[in-house]
Amino acid sequence: MASSKGKVFVITGPSGVGKGTVVEQVLKKVENIYLSVSATTRQKRQGEKEGVNYFFKTKEEFERMIKSDEFLEWAEFAGDYYGSPKFSINNYLSCSKDILLEIEVQGAKQVKVKCPESILIFLAPPNFEALEERLIKRQTESIEKVKVRLKKATQEMKEVKLFHYLVINDNLPEAIDNVVGIIRAERCRIK
Repeated sequence: MASSKGKVFVITGPSGVGKGTVVEQVLKKVENIYLSVSATTRQKRQGEKEGVNYFFKTKEEFERMIKSDEFLEWAEFAGDYYGSPKFSINNYLSCSKDILLEIEVQGAKQVKVKCPESILIFLAPPNFEALEERLIKRQTESIEKVKVRLKKATQEMKEVKLFHYLVINDNLPEAIDNVVGIIRAERCRIK
């Protein structure tokens, strides 16, 4: 990563835990922080926009980017690739702007290695049943894909100790306030 004054904040957690909802509200409440737009090979969902929600890529395009070392992190999940393009992140950091990555646990672990000064926040459900209910309710995937996500979530929850902060998303306004508080506290930290 380029040396700069900007900070890298990572929000991760199991699929369906509410990362997108929390991040959306955090971006409204915290100044001078920008969302890193990830690339993915998954199908575009209704209402999603190219370059806003994701950079939608074919598997061939994504694999070329992997070979060219164009990602800070990338992961394959439920049959699709997801990754954070370096160029976008470095542009913000070099301008002393903080960047927020909303990524999968596997990718967050890569960021921890490649960018050790990053701040890693794990967003967790209050319990496994709540997570299952959320994934089924959102009706964006088949039951088979939901089962794959739930199996992966079980593994991801075991890795919480690798992160700097744990925020339980049981009460949405409280979870948002906790993440905002972490960002503000990290900005005040003396190295």
